[in-house]
Amino acid sequence: MNTTLEKFIDMAVNRLGDFLPHLLGAIVILIVGMWLSGIIAKITSKALKRAKVGETVISFAHSFVKIGIKVLVIIAVIGTLGFNIASLITALGAATVAIGLALQDGLKNIASGIMILINKPFQVGDYLAINSLEGKVTRIDIQSTRLLTLDNKEVIIPNSSMSTGNIINYTSQENRGVFLSYHVSYSSDINKVKEVTKGVIDNNELILKTPEPIIAVGNHGESSIEIIVKVWCKTSDYWTVYYYMQENVKKAFDKNKIEIPFIQVNVHNANVKTKN
Repeated sequence: MNTTLEKFIDMAVNRLGDFLPHLLGAIVILIVGMWLSGIIAKITSKALKRAKVGETVISFAHSFVKIGIKVLVIIAVIGTLGFNIASLITALGAATVAIGLALQDGLKNIASGIMILINKPFQVGDYLAINSLEGKVTRIDIQSTRLLTLDNKEVIIPNSSMSTGNIINYTSQENRGVFLSYHVSYSSDINKVKEVTKGVIDNNELILKTPEPIIAVGNHGESSIEIIVKVWCKTSDYWTVYYYMQENVKKAFDKNKIEIPFIQVNVHNANVKTKN
């Protein structure tokens, strides 16, 4: 009995002695490999920045390189532990269909991320609106796109949604139109209204001369006439021009006695006398 136990212990010790170097090697490869994945990804990003590649490509490449190296590290670890890599790859190939079905959403996001990188419907730094979400693109990864909202909230959207949804890109063009409308009373002199509005426009150097600003009469409402104003500016100046127009048109109308009508409700009290 003791002899059998001693043989078992000796065999276990020998096998452990044979396996221990492989285990230690696998641990070292795992730690060093994961560390290197981050370092190489950063080096790749810096190299692309020096090559003056767009932020969209840099963000995507950083994510792709980091994940790719991690996959290679895991394969190396498995091989170091003594598993047959060829057999493992064959087994993974046989399970590809099942894995694909289970991870179809993830694969769609990866494919969509590649299409975004190729077609460039938007880039890092663009301001987008998709469905009910708006924000500045801060990062495009393999599976998702990150937006930063005006109130500093980060929104993470799957790339499949970004490639199939309706997207409004507010910053893709150099210039942007600021389209506004104001209402004046029917008693107002339209020519004077146009002249006053043009004066407000001419006093702002951020408003472009080409395309030429438009000031025109729009709808005839029940109690007012709509004045349509269309001006153009650099995309980066949009909100500055918008707020300027909204404030200074009101001030100019007040200064020139141009009435901006508002809804009034007249309540009449009728004293009705009845005879008994």
